[in-house]
Amino acid sequence: MRTIIPGLLFLIITISSVRAQSDSSHLRISLLTCSPGEELYSTFGHSALRVIDSSTFTDKVYNYGTFDFNPDFYPKFIRGKLLYYLSVESYPDFMYSYQLEQRTVQEQDLSLTADEKLKLNAALITNAQVGNKYYKYDFLFDNCATRIRDIVKNNVAEPVSIKNILPYSGITFRDLIHGYLNNNKMYWSKLGIDLLLGKGLDNTVQNEQTMFLPDYLYKGFDSITVGSRELVGAKRVVYSAPSVIPASGSLITPFFVFALGLLIFVIPAAIRRTWSIRILGILDFLLFFFTGLLGVLLVLMWLGTDHALCRNNYNLLWAIPFHAVAAFTLQSKNKIVHRYWAISVLVYVLLIAFWVVIPQELNKDLVPLIILLAWRSWSHFKRLENAKKGVAAS
Repeated sequence: MRTIIPGLLFLIITISSVRAQSDSSHLRISLLTCSPGEELYSTFGHSALRVIDSSTFTDKVYNYGTFDFNPDFYPKFIRGKLLYYLSVESYPDFMYSYQLEQRTVQEQDLSLTADEKLKLNAALITNAQVGNKYYKYDFLFDNCATRIRDIVKNNVAEPVSIKNILPYSGITFRDLIHGYLNNNKMYWSKLGIDLLLGKGLDNTVQNEQTMFLPDYLYKGFDSITVGSRELVGAKRVVYSAPSVIPASGSLITPFFVFALGLLIFVIPAAIRRTWSIRILGILDFLLFFFTGLLGVLLVLMWLGTDHALCRNNYNLLWAIPFHAVAAFTLQSKNKIVHRYWAISVLVYVLLIAFWVVIPQELNKDLVPLIILLAWRSWSHFKRLENAKKGVAAS
């Protein structure tokens, strides 16, 4: 036993000495991947880089997903001018926040050379400086995950090769996003995203582009080779959150609400009493006025903000901005109004007929609402058609 102990000590010292000589950077850099949270902003997970420096006894986390929640947060967010920035915090503080939120954190050690670690660490320090840390956030192409992907790729010495991590050929950005929202049964959030984000979200995702999502950044790093070596070495779960049983889906889904709304219109139209016709007139005003206001909002998001994904929005085929004005002319017998409702009916019929070939995937929960808009537009068109004959339209 006396001879074994000195031998073991000598072996440990020798291994430590060899490691120190082979990696003079004294750095260990790893990717932290955090599981999705319950809030919409955390639905897609999060990524950060951890840097341990044994020479200075520091353990830091570089987080590109930070923003200031100040009084002008919402105006900047709506206009697409909200700046995100790279923040630096201690690893214990970072982990504490995710433990409070009960979100699992996984870690992948990056197998970089000493020079690559020093170069990457220097780039992170430079990025974190006041004059460099801010950037204009883009959900698909410039976020907390893509920034990590790019800074690692740009600071390795050999060519990077990424194996295919696409779930299937032809998958779109919208498909990837829908997967997370459907899993969390966030159907209203899914509707909101489908309403506000236009045709750009339906572009086919290229392999490397999937890494805008933290889960796919994790998969991507796992599949990367730098020259002849794999980028990721050891992997571990540094915090495992308790498993949560998925909540059962609520009946109050967008489709249910819109279908119920259609039924609410059908009832007074079927009764055809004086009071029910008045109620139907009020409902028609509200329907077309608020649909028109939504259309105005979509136009403003397209033309008046820096959100590139809000452009080319085909939801304007049914959320027609002019409805906000037409709602005040429901009792008019003007020929222009007559033609307006005729065009409106035609647009809705064509929209329903060519639904599957429209370049943008529209949310299927909208179908009852679009049928309702088509029917009520037809009703007002027929009212003007029958006005000359003295026949009432429902």
